[in-house]
Amino acid sequence: MEIQDLIYRYSDIIDQKRFDELNDVFHEDAHIDYSAFGGSVGNREETIDFLKKVMPMFPNTQHMNANVQITVDGDTGTGRVMCLNPQEISLGDDKTQVFLLGLWYVDEYRRTEAGWRMYRRNEEKSWVFNTPDFMNL
Repeated sequence: MEIQDLIYRYSDIIDQKRFDELNDVFHEDAHIDYSAFGGSVGNREETIDFLKKVMPMFPNTQHMNANVQITVDGDTGTGRVMCLNPQEISLGDDKTQVFLLGLWYVDEYRRTEAGWRMYRRNEEKSWVFNTPDFMNL
């Protein structure tokens, strides 16, 4: 349940754009790979910096997680989490467009003295719908 809460907390932090709180979600040595949708690949600090730069173009997002599959072995774990991610993107001149991403998070978790943390998070692309032409996803 603690890992499941961590997964849901991640999504809530992203949707509310409180990116510094990811320091309490990602392990200090985390590796995060958002490249499936053209995003960054890097450590915790690089990922937080990336999100602070790009997420303002998305005034509204909503990450819905389902089919959470978690395996725990002592102080480590793995997970595969389905995510449906509708997003609104600013197009300028007060225009926006809503598009949808379907993806899987493929995770590794580590238990720390402060609780469970994401040690690796890789996005795996499943599908896209109604993305703006310039996004090339």
